[in-house]
Amino acid sequence: MGRADALRYNPFPLNTTNREVDTMAHSMTAFARAERAGAHGTLSWELRSVNHRYLEPHLRLPEAFLDLEGTLRDALRQGLSRGKVECTLRFDEGSAGQPLQIDRERASQLVAAAEGIAALIRQPAPINPLEVLAWPGVLVATATDHQALKAEALSLFDEALAQLKAGRAREGAELARLLAERLDAMLQEVESLRQLVPQMLANQRQKILDRFRDAQLELEPQRLEQELVLLAQKSDAAEELDRLCTHIAEVRRVLKDGGTVGRRLDFLMQELNREANTLGSKAFDPRSTQTAVNLKVLIEQMREQVQNIE
Repeated sequence: MGRADALRYNPFPLNTTNREVDTMAHSMTAFARAERAGAHGTLSWELRSVNHRYLEPHLRLPEAFLDLEGTLRDALRQGLSRGKVECTLRFDEGSAGQPLQIDRERASQLVAAAEGIAALIRQPAPINPLEVLAWPGVLVATATDHQALKAEALSLFDEALAQLKAGRAREGAELARLLAERLDAMLQEVESLRQLVPQMLANQRQKILDRFRDAQLELEPQRLEQELVLLAQKSDAAEELDRLCTHIAEVRRVLKDGGTVGRRLDFLMQELNREANTLGSKAFDPRSTQTAVNLKVLIEQMREQVQNIE
C-alpha cells in the first residue's frame, strides 16, 4: 500500500459508527423530595446531589432520628457510587384535632409554689395561666410510637432515593446524547482531514518545486526526494487519526456498558486531547491546523460534561 493510499485508509469508516444514544450513564446532579403525612405528624425528605470525586453523604436529621444515620449511609452506599449528597429530614409533629393533655397535679404544685412566693412580695403580679402552661411538664405530649415513626422515615427515604436515582438516570441519558453528538462531529473532522491529506501533500510538494525554481537553483532529484520524505515524515498524521477513532469507539463502548464510568471517561478525554495536540503539532496546512483546533474545542466540551457523570 502506498503512502497516499495509507493516508486515505480509514479502519473506522464513518457510516458504520453506532450512533444510538445509550441511557446507561448516570449524572451526579439531581434533586428529589418525598413527603408523607401520618397520625403523629408529617415526614419529608429532601435529597440533593452534585458532582464529586467520591460518594460524600451529608445527613441532617432531627434529634429523635439521629440513630438512623448508619442505616441511611448504608442505603446511600448501596444505591450510589459518586457524588456529594445532602439528605435533609423534617418532621412536623401533628397536633391539629388532638385535645391538650394537662398534668393537673403538676400545675397545682406550680400554682401553689407561685402563690407562696407571691405572699412574700408586697404587690405581686397576678399569675398568668399561659405561663403556667408553658412550664415544662404541665402540657403532656401525646404518646408517640417512635419505632413506627422511624420505620416510616426509612421507608420514605427509600422512596426519595429512588426518585433521586431516576433523576440522575434521566440527566445521564441527556449527557450521553450530548457526548454522542460531539463524537459524531469529531469523526466528521477526522474523516474530512483524512481525505484532504493527499491533496495537502501534493500542494506542499508543488511549493517545494516553486521554491527551487524561484531561487533559480538546479533541481536535483535526490535533494527533492529528501525534502519530500522529510515532509511526509513530519506530516504523517495517519497514526493520530487512527488513535482518535479508537478512543472515540472506546468512549461509545464505555457509555453503552454503563455503571460507574465517570473516571474512565475522564481518562479517555485526556487521551483524546493528547492526540489532538500531536495532530496540531504536525499541521503543515491551515486546514489541518483548523481541524486540530476544532477537535480540541469538541473535546473540552465533552470533558466538561463528563465531570457530571457518575
